[in-house]
Amino acid sequence: MPVLSRFYGILIRMYFQQAEHNPPHVHAQYGDYVAAVSIQTGEVLDGQLPPKALMMVKKWIGIHRDDLMQIWETQEFRTLSPLE
Repeated sequence: MPVLSRFYGILIRMYFQQAEHNPPHVHAQYGDYVAAVSIQTGEVLDGQLPPKALMMVKKWIGIHRDDLMQIWETQEFRTLSPLE
């Protein structure tokens, strides 16, 4: 699973579409916590993250939403800038 970004101990990944399902989402890992988060809404689809980590993931998704949708649709994976 390609790593798209790393920031503040959070790892953001996206599976290859053949192994995934809609709606478009990323997987965020923070320590022992893992969550699938919707690219379009920022809603947690599965799993959980601590509130502060989830807030940062949602902010990062908001910044990179267009790029994330393009990656989801084309499967042309690339790294995206971290949250600063």
